Amino acid sequence: MAQNRNETPEQSHINIIPIGEVDELAVSVVAANLQTLMGLNAAALPPHPDPEYAYLPLRSQYAAGEIIKALMSMDNGPRFNLGIVQCDLCTPILKFVFGESQLGGKAAVISLHRLWHKDPAVVYLRAAKIGLHETGHLLGIGHCRSHDCLMAFVSSIDKLDGLPSRFCAACKFEISRSLKHIFGGD
Repeated sequence: MAQNRNETPEQSHINIIPIGEVDELAVSVVAANLQTLMGLNAAALPPHPDPEYAYLPLRSQYAAGEIIKALMSMDNGPRFNLGIVQCDLCTPILKFVFGESQLGGKAAVISLHRLWHKDPAVVYLRAAKIGLHETGHLLGIGHCRSHDCLMAFVSSIDKLDGLPSRFCAACKFEISRSLKHIFGGD
């Protein structure tokens, strides 16, 4: 079960860190999905300040890599940090990203900016899918060739909506293997 903000992050596997003003329910939904589909105990931390340090005025966007660097510098608590922002993210080579992660690293960030829908349940489902995908990268899982897997590369909201909320058998196996390697277990 996802931990609430009163529980200690040391007991969790991943910190969920809202950066700036972020929908609290979106944070809870992402945390719950990480627990349910990956078995990761998630601690939702109090919000951090807006990531002004990552703002790119020429693009009117925020550099995902700079936010990841800030998340990496947090040495307290769990093995992983997942930031959630409302601002629009980009990388040097992509016009926008739904999220960005260090493959096999410690930190990832997802954005709610491009996920808007008139039905909030759709927004939360989209956020959960992106959070699971980026966390898969933290576990060392690359993009999947199967279009029916959360680890498939997604470049549009339509493709994101078309993905099921599950991993293919191969990615599920790799995620399980990675979790056992990192955290121990049978």
